[in-house]
Amino acid sequence: MKKFDKERVLLAVAGPVIALAVAFVLSAIVLIASGKNPVEPFSIMFEQASFSDVQVRIINQASMYYIAALAVAIGFRMNLFNIGVDGQYQLAAMMAAIVGAHANLPAVLQIPLLLLTAILTGAFWSGIAGVLKVTRGVSEVVATIMLNAIAVSVIAYLWLPNVFGVKVGNNNTTGEMHESGWVPGIDMGAAGEIYGLVVLAALLGIGYWVVLNRTRFGFDLRASGASESAAAASGVDPKRMVLTAMLISGGLAGLAGLPILLGDSHTYNLNFPTGIGFLGIGIALLGRNNPTGIAFAALLWAWLDKASPELDFHDYDKEIAVIMQGLIVLSVVVSYEAVREWGLRRQQRQVGAELAAGNVLGAADNNVKKEVAGR
Repeated sequence: MKKFDKERVLLAVAGPVIALAVAFVLSAIVLIASGKNPVEPFSIMFEQASFSDVQVRIINQASMYYIAALAVAIGFRMNLFNIGVDGQYQLAAMMAAIVGAHANLPAVLQIPLLLLTAILTGAFWSGIAGVLKVTRGVSEVVATIMLNAIAVSVIAYLWLPNVFGVKVGNNNTTGEMHESGWVPGIDMGAAGEIYGLVVLAALLGIGYWVVLNRTRFGFDLRASGASESAAAASGVDPKRMVLTAMLISGGLAGLAGLPILLGDSHTYNLNFPTGIGFLGIGIALLGRNNPTGIAFAALLWAWLDKASPELDFHDYDKEIAVIMQGLIVLSVVVSYEAVREWGLRRQQRQVGAELAAGNVLGAADNNVKKEVAGR
């Protein structure tokens, strides 16, 4: 491996490692300050990860986190902050649940229909923010935050009994979906079942890498994110790329809730997971927008979620996992900036050393020429 490649790998790994180390240390300090053992909670959670049923729950949860983080990462690569992933995936899941409850096609048609419904709903909702940005200059952060709030109201309206809502006790639901739309999982025996759409999450990660690193579109997207003026000079329409990136980000976000919808709940109700979109932001940051890094970050987040309930049985508050997640996000921002500054200073020193070496060689060459000319 070339020296330059080794340095790039080092810089890419240093940020997450430092962030995790700092987060664990700060979490330990919080535990000490509250009069608790700073090591035992982590030992308990690590032990939980050795149980097969917990492993299945971690993988299932990580699949949703992974898709949400990919949606955020697409925006980041375009220098866009799609903070509306949460509203996009919730609304998309509800629309897919409604279609699944009212349409009853063969599975070979029903499942693609539900996937397409979720993609189009998420893309439509994020596309609103994209259109506002390219036509009126509205910040995508402000637009997507407001669209999150509007999505909650739209969901509440669709839950009305005279619209698409079906009351089950005190729970609002969209009614159970037809079985042709259920995606069979991977049976792990007594440990449970891994969602079938975990495979889709993995394929999306591969597709994300291929599109961004091996296609002209991916190059244009990254170039536009790095410098709109430079991209425009090379013939790329920055506004078109902004809108396209928002549509793709929203389309991916729309799929984030489908692993559990099609693999377990089979309806959209009050118990449907929320907040996945916001967690996706931290996961994308920790994974440095790299599909492999995001996968590890999603598994870490899912482990904190699924292993922490055991802490309640050992006189520890499970909220320590939430504290850790917050500390990881803060540590990521600080450590990445520190690593970036370190890398920049290192590059500057290398360039200075090369220039100095070039001047020395140039001076020696001039002396040789003078000696030859004197002879």
